[in-house]
Amino acid sequence: MNFGNILLNYEEAVAMILFGIGFSNLLMQKNLIKKIVGMNIMDTSMYLFLALKGYIVGRKAPIVVDGIQSVEAYINPIPSGLVLTGIVVSVSVTALMLALTIRLYNRYHTLDLDEISTRLKEEGL
Repeated sequence: MNFGNILLNYEEAVAMILFGIGFSNLLMQKNLIKKIVGMNIMDTSMYLFLALKGYIVGRKAPIVVDGIQSVEAYINPIPSGLVLTGIVVSVSVTALMLALTIRLYNRYHTLDLDEISTRLKEEGL
């Protein structure tokens, strides 16, 4: 097996490994807080991947200084903007998930998703 490409692109490999860790955490855990942590690990891995894809070695951030206006001197600002937007959305979604988790805990006195499902079936909902 040829691992040359993985060694050249180890940052992308790390991002995909983090995504796998977060996804498996999201699927395997029964605790709602641990599921939220898994979702955040997945989000972070995607931000890392986008930032890596937007970076070009030898280029600078797209802020015109010293009169250099050549396109080849700067990186593309769109991936950076997507990462910043994603972080804002991720924080909002995490806050909503935590608020709903607190409401579920106050009602059922557990964070175990299977236990909550059982109690919901008992209530007839």
